Amino acid sequence: MPCPALPDGFDLTDPDLLHARVPLPEFAALREAEPVRWIAQPRNIAGFQDEGYWAVTRHADVRYVSTHPDLFSSYLNTAIIRFGEHMRRDAIDAQRLILLNMDPPEHTRVRQIVQRGFTPRAIRALEERLRDRAQAIVARARARSGPFDFVTEVACELPLQAIAELIGIPQDDRTRIFEWSNRMIAYDDPEYAITAEVGAESAAELITYAMAMAADRKQCPAKDIVSTLVAAEDEGNLNSDEFGFFVLMLSVAGNETTRNAITHGMHAFLTHPEQWELYKSERPGTAAEEIVRWATPVNAFQRTATQDTELGGRTIRKGDRVGIFYASANHDPEVFENPDVFDVLRDPNPHLGFGGGGPHYCLGKSLAVLEIDLIFHAIADAMPGLRLTGDPRRLRSAWINGVKELRVSAG
Repeated sequence: MPCPALPDGFDLTDPDLLHARVPLPEFAALREAEPVRWIAQPRNIAGFQDEGYWAVTRHADVRYVSTHPDLFSSYLNTAIIRFGEHMRRDAIDAQRLILLNMDPPEHTRVRQIVQRGFTPRAIRALEERLRDRAQAIVARARARSGPFDFVTEVACELPLQAIAELIGIPQDDRTRIFEWSNRMIAYDDPEYAITAEVGAESAAELITYAMAMAADRKQCPAKDIVSTLVAAEDEGNLNSDEFGFFVLMLSVAGNETTRNAITHGMHAFLTHPEQWELYKSERPGTAAEEIVRWATPVNAFQRTATQDTELGGRTIRKGDRVGIFYASANHDPEVFENPDVFDVLRDPNPHLGFGGGGPHYCLGKSLAVLEIDLIFHAIADAMPGLRLTGDPRRLRSAWINGVKELRVSAG
């Protein structure tokens, strides 16, 4: 039986929907009545020449899809569940060069190379510098005389600076990374007036910038991660093109997602003041994971079935697109006690905010958790009386749970 709470034509990737809210009530109804549900779409509205996709909403099923790349491909239609309706197929196919959109064994080869930059030793080497930067970011925001935008003044800064530290981008160039990544994901939001062409141009500019870095390090290797990744291709390193696409992915996966987790986390603290008081007094090590669960910055990715298969009692045909909805999985009461409660002491916390496991589990999880921990420690120390002065302004997007602006005052 079709889910009675979901009216005909309801599309979980409608950018107007995510502009207003995350559809948690509809997710709950689907998990209960129809956990694998066909969502019909007008042909080509999402950039794909098909009639829709399967929505997967239970935690266990999202994990299953994520951990079976032989059955559910990231490569065939990419992991992005909805492009603009004017997106050309050749432009979609070009995105297969990004790690996010690869399948094993090519994905395995590239990931084994780039994960050299995310070893525990590499992340520990960044910790003191990032702690200093987090404190400086918060001190600068605290010095403002009146209300300010938490997104631009606080949340976006540490992820950008972490990327700059990690791969050697000069700090003065961090605003260029911010602008390029914003343009690449903002094609659904009319406020930005970003066309698909502008987004493609921004991606090309970022890739060109990264390729120039790679070429420089090949000629003059330094003791940094760029040299480690590109200096000797014959020893299993990245070529310049691969490095360019890696930086493009990092600018979105490591910037946009962490920035939105921090923003949603701050909003959650300020709308759950008892949790903010608890955090300030106890500084629990479990807080960052709960912030990511609560925020779930990537609402959904997609896979494409490589053969006919069964999932959740439904027959999925070869070539069908399958949407895996992380926000729904992260509120599954079969896995989380009181999932609609923000609880920074939640433990265990098997959320899927970093992906559902498998080959595409978030490469930079440890760095993201470190950034979230450092920035909230700094805020609790320097701005314990932070308060909201306005409601969050959400990004209009088909798959990013984003916030464009969050007005706050240091108190």
